[in-house]
Amino acid sequence: MNDKIAIVTGTTSGFGLITSIELARKGYTVFATVRNSSKSADLIQEARKYGVESKIIVHVLDVTDEKSIQTFQSRVIEDVGRVDVLINNAGFAGAGFVEEISMEEYRKQFETNVFGVFAVTKAFLPLMRKQGQGCIINISSISGKVAFPGLSPYIASKHAIEGWSESLRLEMQPFGVKVVLIEPGSYKTNIWSPGKQVAVESMKSYSPYQDYMQSIERYIGHGEDSFGDPLEVAKKIAEIAGKKNPKMRYPIGRGVKASILLKNLLPWRLWEKIIISKLFEK
Repeated sequence: MNDKIAIVTGTTSGFGLITSIELARKGYTVFATVRNSSKSADLIQEARKYGVESKIIVHVLDVTDEKSIQTFQSRVIEDVGRVDVLINNAGFAGAGFVEEISMEEYRKQFETNVFGVFAVTKAFLPLMRKQGQGCIINISSISGKVAFPGLSPYIASKHAIEGWSESLRLEMQPFGVKVVLIEPGSYKTNIWSPGKQVAVESMKSYSPYQDYMQSIERYIGHGEDSFGDPLEVAKKIAEIAGKKNPKMRYPIGRGVKASILLKNLLPWRLWEKIIISKLFEK
């Protein structure tokens, strides 16, 4: 197999699905992983639509299960023996207020969004190090740089990925392996769709946070029409995958760079005043 090899986790929808197709169209052979094989129909349909079905290898992978990772690792090593690009995309978003989120729910969020990324990356680091080249692209979020109330499980997980990726980039630099963070803003994916969130207690009538949570939902809902096309992110990922010396971070999306800049420049008291006023403005 002479194609470059890419691994993309979490490809049943959203960034993962579109990125797999975009990389295949660029000539990569893509190991597209799904947690449940029955949910790969949309990916296969899109691959056929663009004539790249032969470039997509669908494989079941649960990033929270060590045996599943080992099985997948063995398959990749036996079939192709190398990895040029690893894209850690699998994840979900948990919401709710800290007081009402159980520790079990926090752990569930971190098992996928954080420890899953660690485990999959560790499975392929020896191979990439020995190759002396490769690119690891971790899908973070503006939430990894800018916090927001009511979304602490997701935001904490993305902050963790930010710091870990910095350490990994410094560790792998001498071995020719690049580590990159993509920091998308709001895009039209299904990460916030019903059933994706960890905690919903804060929306219940008996919750002391109900009004606050409704304000957050309204704020997010009012901006939905301006959410970006996820293809923009997929194209950026494919572009970065082909770069010899990619940057550490790529913030992308409407208002993302400005928000990160303002948060870093403004005094915290002013920053929090702006956030709270936006949430509760009529």
